[in-house]
Amino acid sequence: MTASPTPVAPVPTAPGGLPLIGHAHLLIRTPLPFITSLREHGSVVRIRLGPTPAYVVTDPVLTRTVLVTEAAHFAKGGKIFDVLRGVFGEGLATVADGDAHLRNRRLMQPMFNKAHIATRRTAMIDQARSMVGAWEEDQALDVFSNMNDVTLAAFLVALFGTDFPANLQGEFTALMPPLMKESIRQTVLPSWVTRLPLPANRAHNRRIARLRAVIDQAIDHRSTRSASTPPANVHHPAEAAGCPHKDPTETEHEHAGLFDTLMAAEDQFTRRQLQDEAITLMNAAIETTATALAWTLYELTRHPDIEQRLRAELAAVCDGRPLCQEDLDKLPYARQVLQEAVRKYGPAWMVTRKATRDVDLGGHRIPRGADVVWSPYLHQNDPAHFPEPATFDPDRWAYGRAPSTRDSFFAFGDGRRKCIGENFAWVEMQIILATLLEAWPRLRLVSRPPRAETAITIKPDKLALAFGAS
Repeated sequence: MTASPTPVAPVPTAPGGLPLIGHAHLLIRTPLPFITSLREHGSVVRIRLGPTPAYVVTDPVLTRTVLVTEAAHFAKGGKIFDVLRGVFGEGLATVADGDAHLRNRRLMQPMFNKAHIATRRTAMIDQARSMVGAWEEDQALDVFSNMNDVTLAAFLVALFGTDFPANLQGEFTALMPPLMKESIRQTVLPSWVTRLPLPANRAHNRRIARLRAVIDQAIDHRSTRSASTPPANVHHPAEAAGCPHKDPTETEHEHAGLFDTLMAAEDQFTRRQLQDEAITLMNAAIETTATALAWTLYELTRHPDIEQRLRAELAAVCDGRPLCQEDLDKLPYARQVLQEAVRKYGPAWMVTRKATRDVDLGGHRIPRGADVVWSPYLHQNDPAHFPEPATFDPDRWAYGRAPSTRDSFFAFGDGRRKCIGENFAWVEMQIILATLLEAWPRLRLVSRPPRAETAITIKPDKLALAFGAS
């Protein structure tokens, strides 16, 4: 791929665009059918976001080119990141390519290595167990909302420690979902609309200001706790449950959190940068993980055979005792089920890059400065790479059968901007799924089947389940 003077094929334009707003009405009203339909028009398809053109890559091989092999010509950016930067600031997900990104990623990488995450597993299990165990038997629960609560609580315990204030947790739970929903609306609307003094725009700005105030309180709380000495002889629920071989580092880190890694490097981060990174991490914890878990539970109600295999695996590993942190690596079928949910439902449906120069992509000219769009949902539901993509089949991820994730599975991105928290996300999802199955022997759908709704992720519009003790 080079900036070549030789003629290249024109990029086909998607049908259905309107004056002034372009394809925004389709992206708002029927986003998933529209983004999927683009595959029929070519490997690269031109759409308009208002008057501004964007180029959607429908071929996963070309998406890999954008993210990996020619990443230098496609910088992290585009309209979605311009909007998200207003929420996250210059966090790792939104900071521009270059020295600042490389430096911050290097400083944050120790937070997410497997050994460090392992020190937080038991605290996360305890938090998840206490929350799902408090649900009322056979009560209809809004599953997406509850998964938001549980995933955020487990993540905050991992990030800020076991003594994180409940009032701050509650504010995060209330603020993040509407912030993300409004962000995707601002992405697909013309920019001039988002600058008007409309009630929705003013409410969005108020939520951003409040989120930063709450984050500041969380950082102050962590700073105070880090300066004190954790109490000796901390009682640990896993010991009372008879969990064998408890990791001796866990008591030492009982009140610590992953964020302490950044606090230790505080001289290398400004207060604003600490805020930006904490907000970025929390959004990833809520949106992606909660969405995947909600869809997983829905699929279990549709496939009792898969649910029974999960329960049998968990029973064989735990052998009559509560789940322990070392059990997580012995649950391969649970990982397959979660990976299939992540594949089928996204998690993201639209991600952007910005061309840094005129480039040829798949025989098409992309002009410098243009937004280049790629879609994990589109690629992961491509029948050319995932046969019968609408079928929920965890066995497609079984050893020896898994498709090539190199070319078709982009749930966590790829290349130098691949999600730094991927390992953590799989651990958190396995913990919550396992503790929920452990606590509740029965689950059933008590609402109509959900429809997919797009925000930053693809979430169920309405999903109610009831959980039974027998």
